Amino acid sequence: MKVSIIGTGYVGLTSGAVLAYLGHEVTCLDTDRAKIAQVRAGRCPFSEPHLDALLRLAGGRCRFTTFYEEGIPSAEVILLCVGTPPAPDGSPDLRSVFEVARAIGAHLGSACKVVANKSTVPVGTAKLVQSLIRETRMAGNGKAPAVSFSVASNPEFLSQGAAVRDCLYPDRILVGADDPRGVAALRQLYEPVIEQSFAPPAFLPRPRGKTGVPLLDTDLASAELIKYAANAFLALKISFINEVAELAEKTGADVGEVARGIGFDPRIGPSFLQAGIGWGGSCFGKDTATLLATASQHGLSMPVVQAAREVNYRQRQRVLEQLHAELGGLEGQIVGLLGLAFKPHTDDVRDAPGLDLARRLIAAGATVKAHHPVALDRARAEPGLPDLIYCDTPQAVAQACDAIVLVTEWPQYRRLPWSQLAAAMRSPVLLDGRNCLDPKQLERAGFRYVGMGRRSTRSSAPRPIRTRTSPAPVWSPAPALSGVPV
Repeated sequence: MKVSIIGTGYVGLTSGAVLAYLGHEVTCLDTDRAKIAQVRAGRCPFSEPHLDALLRLAGGRCRFTTFYEEGIPSAEVILLCVGTPPAPDGSPDLRSVFEVARAIGAHLGSACKVVANKSTVPVGTAKLVQSLIRETRMAGNGKAPAVSFSVASNPEFLSQGAAVRDCLYPDRILVGADDPRGVAALRQLYEPVIEQSFAPPAFLPRPRGKTGVPLLDTDLASAELIKYAANAFLALKISFINEVAELAEKTGADVGEVARGIGFDPRIGPSFLQAGIGWGGSCFGKDTATLLATASQHGLSMPVVQAAREVNYRQRQRVLEQLHAELGGLEGQIVGLLGLAFKPHTDDVRDAPGLDLARRLIAAGATVKAHHPVALDRARAEPGLPDLIYCDTPQAVAQACDAIVLVTEWPQYRRLPWSQLAAAMRSPVLLDGRNCLDPKQLERAGFRYVGMGRRSTRSSAPRPIRTRTSPAPVWSPAPALSGVPV
């Protein structure tokens, strides 16, 4: 099929590469000329495992343009993959979606079977998109033409850092449409994935036992709500285990054992029960805020979702409180951060706990150094962090530090020469913000290990901190950051 994908972010570019690899003729369209020039030159504009390799395999079946007249008229399927950033009230900013809808209406050809939203958008957006396409076509033609296409909702469920895997081997494909033509066209588009009939790339083999993928066919409104409900539920699980972690600290329990114990229950499952500094990124915060805004528009409240957000953003403050307790204050201390992106295997720093923590530490008077395997350039471009010291190696972070915080659980951080890092520090305190390190290993290396709701293997009191030339002031929590939803 001939497919046009509008927007070349994580969703659009990954979807385009996968569909081209599967044999479709794909045109990826973006008005950002610099981004398109970068992709044409063979450079992915963001870090995502396997995406560069898949684009090379797709070859000439995936082309790129900045012009709607090159990407729209001949397309049989059009996928909208543009950004929907949060507005100040928590609702998504849909201006890009509506702009694209008008552009589609101005250039739509007779071959089009379906226009599908892959962007995460509120209930009712698909119908608005259809109306805008119709209005634009009518304005251009002077009369209302026959509607020869269907508008559908086709939300993505990919996870950054595993986006290619999630597109090739998804748990399900969701299609919401009030017109069977839309379902039929998208079923044809995804047939190789549904039947798992494609030859898997050598670098990403098919999971054992993966013989097919269910296609869920539902109405438009339900499909749009399913995406928000799915992300909200995952956010709830993380916030729940973080609440339990705080109780575990008070009672002497170990949240890792608690999570393992409840995760065996098939009604609960082990996924997303990793206590730590909390979630970030472009999805959970934005989508839970949109869910609350949508409920409010209908005269409803969602206290469970609201509580999950409050617990999550409190986790970042809890890290400061733990550091304060270990160090006897924050002013004048040197704190190192390992990891700045919101999760491993990506350079995405949107609503990243690491950058939020850096701002709060600096506001409290600490000197902050940070390392990240791939996100230093993106972090440098973030506003409000002129005093953050960027280090090229974890060893440089550790030099003369009073404490290190593991913020993002990159695999290479598990294999660091910890004894060398401890020896380079003034006060070898390590706060494991992801509960992914071995406490015994860290303590053998000379660290005082502090987890999030984990029981220490030592029963001794916290390591004494060297006396400063001037006493640390009484510490109070840093104010909430502007622009961070709480």
